[in-house]
Formats: sequence, C-alpha cells, structure tokens
Amino acid sequence: MGCVGGGLGAATGTAGPRAHTEDITALIAVTDSGRSTGKVRIALDVPAPGDIRNALGVLSEGDPVLRRLWGHRFETDKSEDLNGMAFGNLFLAALTQQEGSFLRAVEEASRLLQLRGRVLPVTLYNTHLCAKLRDGTVVEEEVNVRRVGKAPIDRIYLRDEGVRAADGACEAIVAADPITIGTGPLYTTPCACPLRPAQVAPALPAHTGTLRARTARVATTWSPRRT
Repeated sequence: MGCVGGGLGAATGTAGPRAHTEDITALIAVTDSGRSTGKVRIALDVPAPGDIRNALGVLSEGDPVLRRLWGHRFETDKSEDLNGMAFGNLFLAALTQQEGSFLRAVEEASRLLQLRGRVLPVTLYNTHLCAKLRDGTVVEEEVNVRRVGKAPIDRIYLRDEGVRAADGACEAIVAADPITIGTGPLYTTPCACPLRPAQVAPALPAHTGTLRARTARVATTWSPRRT
C-alpha cells in the first residue's frame, strides 16, 4: 500500500497497516518550513527532514534506545536555535552531507532504524510551497501558507521551476494498492506531493483499479506543529 502526504498524518496512516504487512511505502512531502525543520533547512540546505523523520519513526522496528533518540528534542535555555531541535532532523542532515544525497540519507536511516516498510521523499529539491491568495497577495513557505487569518487561497505552487520527483517515487505510487492521501491541512500536506513535480500527479490514477482514499482530520489545527 502507499501513503501519500506529510506532517503526522501520512506517518500515522502507516501505523495500523504495518502490523499486517511490510509492503508499505510512505511518499512524504518535503516543503515544511516550521520550527526545527525550518532551522535545519536554512542552516544546512536540505529538503525538509521533519515529516520524513516522523514517517521513519513510525515504521521503525529497531533498537528502542535509537527509536527514542530519533524523536528526541533538545531542551535548553542557552541556545534558541537548539532549543526544540529534533535529533532526527540533525541526523538526516548529517547523513545527507556524508552521503552526498538526501535520498541516500533516508535509505541509510531506514537501514539503521530497521524499517518495516519504505519511506521516500517526493523530491530531493530544497524548495518551498507558495500560495497566491484571492486578494492578490502572495505568501511563501508552508508555515505562512497554513497561517490562519489570511485571505482565502486561490492557488498553490512551488517556488522553484523544474522540480523533479525523487528516484523511485512515481514507481512506488504506480505499484501501490491501496493508496491513502492525507491526512493534514489540504493545501500543505495532501496537495504538496502531487502539486509538483509534474510526474507525481499523473501517477496517482495510473491504475484504474487501485483503491484511493483521501483521509481527513476531525479537528482543526489551532497551533503550529513542532517539526
């Protein structure tokens, strides 16, 4: 099966099926710009690691100490940048520098965490989600696209042209049955994956017999997520 999205939604969507099958692929958006993730993106020029980190943590069957460490957040009043930072985000960024590829970093993290299933970033580009609002203004970065109190969204797009899917992303979608899309805020999680690269959206309906389900949350997001 395939789980497409970002945030905690797509990761949580794999939690139930993992008890019954190893044939799970989570295709995760990498456009988040919030807190810990945003700091790592700015400092180390990598795609957003936070949602990938969540998905890896959910599917991990590795050493319990490593699993707890993966989700650990530093607590300190001596460094604003380090306070609240997720260890797993730094780990993925470090692996990216060592391996020379964010995709290789995710693969190596998957091996170390002994994943039951597979996690893939939708793209390897360090790009940002943007939105044109109905009042004509434009907002950039996911944290601003999902901000409450702004004008309604007219359309969303990525900041950079020529963004392509990560190797294996489209093939994973075509092979998956069923496919879940979501959960999470519509514009910044389910829509962030097929928005671009352009190859991803056509892959979703590639098999007319595949069951596709859009999952939705039952509560409104009222505070910024900690990624």
